[in-house]
Amino acid sequence: MAGRVPSPRPWRRTAAHAAVCTLTLLLAACASPPPRTVKGPDEPLPPLRERVVFSALSQVGTPYRYGGRTPEQGFDCSGLVWHSHRQAGLNPPRTTTAQSRAAHRIPTTALRPGDLLFFRTGGGGVNHVGIYIGEGRFVHAPSSGRRVSTQRLDHPYWRPRLLHAGHLYGDTDPPGGRRP
Repeated sequence: MAGRVPSPRPWRRTAAHAAVCTLTLLLAACASPPPRTVKGPDEPLPPLRERVVFSALSQVGTPYRYGGRTPEQGFDCSGLVWHSHRQAGLNPPRTTTAQSRAAHRIPTTALRPGDLLFFRTGGGGVNHVGIYIGEGRFVHAPSSGRRVSTQRLDHPYWRPRLLHAGHLYGDTDPPGGRRP
């Protein structure tokens, strides 16, 4: 039938599409330095941080699964952090609480891609974690029924729930991301 416009197909996640999206997000996150940095605004992102960010962004679209820590299983928030750091060669703690305790705390004004953001989304203490990717955005595994995604740190839901930031590597952390 001439002139017929094909109907749009449902979006399908392919490896090529995921790779293009991931690289686009990574380049956007790393293209300009955050407002303030610890080492200096003109210094490139260290390879370790780059690998953590790239690994986390490559999981965008993966389903949430409580206790999940692999792309095949799906991820919960701390499982995404665990997996991304393991892919970069680190040995992080597995749970949000343990990650929060092990993290070297930094002021949120000094965020760099690869830093962790710890939130309180319910009662009690820290119960959610995400990975800062730059330009005021982070990647996380939000909750049941949703998928790994990026979000703005200044979003009205997330801004008041941010407790602190930190990282599991750097000049003051021992190799492997664990504190003695």
